Amino acid sequence: MNLTEKARSLRSDQTDVEQLLWQQLRNRRFYNYKFRRQFPIAPYIADFACLDLKLIIELDGSQHTEQKLYDNQRDIFLEQRGFKVIRFWNNDVIDNLEGVLESIRLAILKITDKNE
Repeated sequence: MNLTEKARSLRSDQTDVEQLLWQQLRNRRFYNYKFRRQFPIAPYIADFACLDLKLIIELDGSQHTEQKLYDNQRDIFLEQRGFKVIRFWNNDVIDNLEGVLESIRLAILKITDKNE
């Protein structure tokens, strides 16, 4: 399966947590920025990406506690390409969606302030 096919598969098989955040980000609902879900940035697939802001949002489940090195290498790769990566634990999205959205809003403000 190539990267695009894998991304399509992930989009059709979203987790409940991804669906919860996607409902807030889709269709330019969040400060009129276009986010994409399960977006390929070879060789990786970002959970959510706003290309205008070069912002990537990653949702981490319990498996990420054992793959910190992989996640760090991935973040470095993406940051070297100009992306800002922010990560949230799944339980934070479930338990504190408003706080997660506020963190995303603050990240957007930081990016847009830097670009002005």
